[in-house]
Amino acid sequence: MAVQYKNANAYVCNYLLRSQGGQLCQHLPADLIDARVVEAFLAAIGPAELETWARAKHARQQSRDATNRAEAQQVERLRYQALLAERQYNRVDPDNRLIAAELERRWETALRELRQAEDALALRQAEACKTEALSAEEQNDFLALGARLPEVWQLPQVNRESKKALLRSLIDKVILHRVMRDRITIRVVWRGGEISQLEVEPRVHAVSALSRGAEMEARVLELARQGTDDVTIACILTQEGHHSARCSHVPARTVQLIRQRHRVLHDARSMRERHIAGWLTIARVAQSLQVSTSWVKRRIRTGIITVQRDPHDKRFLFPDTAESIAALQELKSGVRDHLVIAPRANR
Repeated sequence: MAVQYKNANAYVCNYLLRSQGGQLCQHLPADLIDARVVEAFLAAIGPAELETWARAKHARQQSRDATNRAEAQQVERLRYQALLAERQYNRVDPDNRLIAAELERRWETALRELRQAEDALALRQAEACKTEALSAEEQNDFLALGARLPEVWQLPQVNRESKKALLRSLIDKVILHRVMRDRITIRVVWRGGEISQLEVEPRVHAVSALSRGAEMEARVLELARQGTDDVTIACILTQEGHHSARCSHVPARTVQLIRQRHRVLHDARSMRERHIAGWLTIARVAQSLQVSTSWVKRRIRTGIITVQRDPHDKRFLFPDTAESIAALQELKSGVRDHLVIAPRANR
């Protein structure tokens, strides 16, 4: 895939478009994918992972040592067989040509097998020496750097080329595939063959483009027809794992738009009059005090009445008690100049 820097950064697969005039294969948001890959890279070189890597490296070294010992024993066995074949050939009577020829053939075969085993052992030992390029001090420095790498990654002097080099030191390739309009799978192939499966959810432009968009719309209509208000529906949908096209939760505005598009309208009067047992809304407080709702709202806004919006209902609620009404009456008459309303306990 090629990188496109026009407007927003993107990864594009445009081979068919350029070579055959076909359609664009994939167009994926690069910044979102890059951030997810970098997150996986930094997690892979954390202290715990580096210690695991060190233990795995020690285990591989022990395995190599065992293989080298086995191959060295094989070389010694083949060397003994070659010497035995040589002695047998030297002892044969030259007049027994058939026997001499057979012993000579066995000797040559033993020498050939010995040379192959010696070459394989020498090559393996040379490769083992190359893999231990870092000294013990350098390895300790590298392990210490791993814990600081997330901090180092953000430094302005660490340019894009350096970051790419760091990523390529552990990552062989990254395979991208948009399985749905709002879901992209990322396969990180690490050097050594290990594979990590990741996933990102890019923003889309409409609820209909969400993989669970139809399910979310049906749920909105179901709850709305039961008389549930938009704020409560939004909270329920967010708790059920839904989200809007542009953010990680479901706003009440999204619920309202879905409901209105399907012409499921709320009775505004019944919504205003919705009552919560033991609590008064601003409208009911104003009715009890025989003042306007603006009178109550202005005192909340200026801090004369300290009250918090209910986290579940999203409205200002006052206790429906004689003490609360009396305190509000004192505020109205001027006996009080400030009133604090305790919030409703979480349900």
